Amino acid sequence: MTQLSRRGFLAATAAFAALPLVPARARAAADTFSLTATTRVIEVNGRAATVMGLLDAQGRSGLRLDPGQRFRTDLTNALDIDTIVHWHGQIPPNAQDGVPNTNPMLKPGQSRSFDFEARPGTFWMHSHIPDQEIGLLAAPLIVRRPEDLAEDRQEVVMLLHDFAFATPQEVLETVSGGTATDHGAMDHSAAPMQGMDGMGDMMSLPGMAEMHAAMEGGISMDLNDYEFDAYLANDRTLADPEVVRVENGGRLRLRVIDGASMTAFWIDTGAAAARLVAVDGNPVVPLPGTRFAISPGQRLDLEIDLPGDGTAVPILALREGTRERTGLILAPKGAAVPKLADVSDEPHPAVSGDMVQEMALRAVTPLAPRPATAQPMVMLTGSMLPYQWTIDGRSWDNRRPIGAKSGERVEMMFHNMSMMAHPMHLHGHVFQVVAVNGTRIAGALRDTVSVPPMGSVTVALDAGEAAPWMLHCHHMGHLATGMMTEFVVSA
Repeated sequence: MTQLSRRGFLAATAAFAALPLVPARARAAADTFSLTATTRVIEVNGRAATVMGLLDAQGRSGLRLDPGQRFRTDLTNALDIDTIVHWHGQIPPNAQDGVPNTNPMLKPGQSRSFDFEARPGTFWMHSHIPDQEIGLLAAPLIVRRPEDLAEDRQEVVMLLHDFAFATPQEVLETVSGGTATDHGAMDHSAAPMQGMDGMGDMMSLPGMAEMHAAMEGGISMDLNDYEFDAYLANDRTLADPEVVRVENGGRLRLRVIDGASMTAFWIDTGAAAARLVAVDGNPVVPLPGTRFAISPGQRLDLEIDLPGDGTAVPILALREGTRERTGLILAPKGAAVPKLADVSDEPHPAVSGDMVQEMALRAVTPLAPRPATAQPMVMLTGSMLPYQWTIDGRSWDNRRPIGAKSGERVEMMFHNMSMMAHPMHLHGHVFQVVAVNGTRIAGALRDTVSVPPMGSVTVALDAGEAAPWMLHCHHMGHLATGMMTEFVVSA
């Protein structure tokens, strides 16, 4: 089986060196942000750990842009390995998207400039090399709207990670049993497969046997691939959580980013009333509740009304299917800060397969209605043994791209024929969820949607810039073993 490892992903070679990237150049400091891909040391459960990170000129994680600011950013690689950084959920020109199928790698010591109009909302940035993302090479990217500055409320960002003391390469080796592709040695220039020839017997595709067994009631869905050593909220565990000072009885906007490599969570606000007001940076009709689902790559914006009794409010991220949890604490001045265990009393329910939240979401500004002229079906296939995850039964090396014409309305159905959920992320586009398991809805606008085991999600979009755009599962074990293809837009 093809192993998509770091070196395979790094093989965006000279074939792409001539692409029209923005040249590095001197600009006024007031107009330009600075980012550095580097290493840093954090403490996890009393042990020092060296991880990677994306730091601004002041040494802070990530970037925060005010309304109207362009994403003018100089990125420097201070690591001793090649890297590439993707601006997740933003829609830059394809040549600045930060993926090795169309962009050259950033070598150690090299800098590159980016310049594009920033979409407002909660986004993030991360390496597009699976083991580097497992190694925490990620950070928030917050672009404020004018109303964010006008409203009298505090903003809090919570970036979630799963963490292992083992090296990222060891994590992938354990998960995949040696089947992960070398993403650094990957030949991104290889000619993709065309047409439908070679589909063969559908029952031979990875996952088809599991689907048949599931229909007969034979097996249950899989949830977690790896037992990480810790789960982090802003680099900290509940043994030493971040305590955010808040106004007693005030209101805040909590921006939650699931930057975990393989973990879905429930966000639990406990006694504090909350409303889900945006997903993946896109406003939705407010959805009230105290527990909200989030999968790798996704973001949630929650408006939270804090109690007026002076008590602290834990905000917890509950790992699906297990008792592990992480989080932070919102505490007004003088509040007693509770000591919380990093496990709950009972296992948390599965996020995978629970589509109640997705079915209830409604976009504030949906896509304009018009008929779809292309309706591709994307088969998500795979299994735990052997550990192999594919799209349409194909890994990257023999991928069959999904085609569309620029400006065309596309309805793309993700049909999951495996026993794991897949958070599917499409680069360069925003799509609207229009069906879940065959039920039509006018759902949320997203860039990453979780497709339930043995289920389906249909999304509508207008094809954008004529270019090859990456389409893949955002679970790093699945991505590393080949669950990615291209959405190729032609003029």
